[in-house]
Amino acid sequence: VQLQASGGGLVQTGGSLRLSCALSGLTTSDNFMNWFRQTPGKEREFVAGIRWREGTKRYADSVKGRFTISRDGAKNTVYLQMSSLKFEDTGTYYCATSDRAVATAAGARAWGQGTQVTVSS
Repeated sequence: VQLQASGGGLVQTGGSLRLSCALSGLTTSDNFMNWFRQTPGKEREFVAGIRWREGTKRYADSVKGRFTISRDGAKNTVYLQMSSLKFEDTGTYYCATSDRAVATAAGARAWGQGTQVTVSS
């Protein structure tokens, strides 16, 4: 299983970014795809998740209304559209698979490499 995350960068407060996570070597039929983020000294935290087959979505309270997770089956890619970015959204963002809906990193199965998002205040 390989997950390739991309799309991070430097953005001003209030700006937008779209992260992508390309999947390979995985049967996505009933997996969950998730985005987590981590800042130095803190645990990796759940940001958003989507059930691949049904498209059911879940979000951390801190990003509800600002972030949108989606998937493209033809491209085997998961996206995280981030809008109205805040300084506290800064961190390294990781995509990860799981067998069920998860709220912590412990529940994830496979991880992609991180992509850095920096929001300047």
